[in-house]
Amino acid sequence: MSFNIALSGVSASQKDLDTTANNIANVNTVGFKESRAEFGDVYAASLLAAGKTKVGDGALTQEVSQQFSQGSLSFTSNALDLAITGNGFFATVPEITSRDFSFTRAGQFKLDSDNFVVNSNGDNLLGFPVNSDGTSASVALSTTEPVRIPDSSGSPTKTTEVDMRFNLPAGAQGKVAADFDPTDPLTYNAATSVTVYDSLGDSHVMTYFFVKDVDQNNEWYVAAAIDEQLIDIANSDGSEVLDPTLAANSLGTDSGNPVSAARMQFSEGGDFIGIFAADGLAPQNGKFVTEQLGATILSNGSDPEQTIEVDFNLDLAGADPNEPTQFASAFEVTSLEQNGLAVGRLTGIDISPDGLVRATFSNGTSEPIVRVALVRFANEQGLTQQSGTNWKESIESGEALAGEATTGTFGDINSSALEQANVNLTTELIDMIIAQRNFQANSRALEVNNQLNQTILNIR
Repeated sequence: MSFNIALSGVSASQKDLDTTANNIANVNTVGFKESRAEFGDVYAASLLAAGKTKVGDGALTQEVSQQFSQGSLSFTSNALDLAITGNGFFATVPEITSRDFSFTRAGQFKLDSDNFVVNSNGDNLLGFPVNSDGTSASVALSTTEPVRIPDSSGSPTKTTEVDMRFNLPAGAQGKVAADFDPTDPLTYNAATSVTVYDSLGDSHVMTYFFVKDVDQNNEWYVAAAIDEQLIDIANSDGSEVLDPTLAANSLGTDSGNPVSAARMQFSEGGDFIGIFAADGLAPQNGKFVTEQLGATILSNGSDPEQTIEVDFNLDLAGADPNEPTQFASAFEVTSLEQNGLAVGRLTGIDISPDGLVRATFSNGTSEPIVRVALVRFANEQGLTQQSGTNWKESIESGEALAGEATTGTFGDINSSALEQANVNLTTELIDMIIAQRNFQANSRALEVNNQLNQTILNIR
């Protein structure tokens, strides 16, 4: 019996050594959780045996349990390196169509050839779909989808409106409207430009020319051009563009053909009164609209019926500090914005502590893409360990419960960081020495038992 007792001790010590060696071997494995060998004594007695004199039957390895304490963070320069501080696991699947979930704390993620976010094992990271405002559409594990980062931003959007705010110099010298020539800066007082987009996403330069009326100190003409081609201006309430030769608001051009313009009026105090289009009527919304740009300007096959509305921020109810002004200062544009977009290319990724993945694009847009899903379990130590620092759900762990980071008992997600193994190397080295001593002691017990048996066999 003593042989078996000592042998069980040797086996337990070997298991302790193996566990400690595995911890030490994975001290640099990201997301690794140390193990602990847990032992129990073996004691067996029959119903009629004398319990007071019964000796135990040795030691037994009851469990090698995972210790899910927090590991320290190591910061990187990769936005897709993710670390969880607090409770939770990342959920992954081996294929984008698979529902074979694995769970991990290792956040070494990267993009594959199809722009899916994968880990070092090639498993796809899962996330919750989000609405346009960044809120999660669902937080159920069954509705998660592989995280994919688009390399472009949707479809192009043609420009339909330009918002302008500026000051025109009150002391500027008036010009003769018939002398206007966009190629001669001496025939106009000021000009500014903005980039606009057609329906295919191609960019065009829209230029605005400001000409002070030589006969009216507080009135200005506004002419527009796309890619250096002058275009007529009409009332934005739907009035047609009149023949500029018949319009009251017309400017001469270098070709001798006049172009219809808008006429702006200011008060004696420099406040914006209103704008009048080529038909002589004041638009009700304080805006004017260009004629259809046509195939001559848009020669790339985009929508030739595109028009561009210009908003001067006219406040019909009273003075508005955002309206154009005519003060005794230099020409100054304080705002010049348009609502068109070209096709954007991915320029950056930002992941917030709540797991929201937001992509920024070269066209200046920023879009919420997905929210990284976190999963927790009632009993983490009941998870079934897999290779590659992965775990699987088991009966002992309980069902996987998905949720958003920073909510409930879920921890935070740290971008550009990795969770290091929670192995304390000093403690492991001490444990290894203790396990070695235990192994030696049990081996000595075997040796002593062997000597006693030899002594008995040698009795004559």
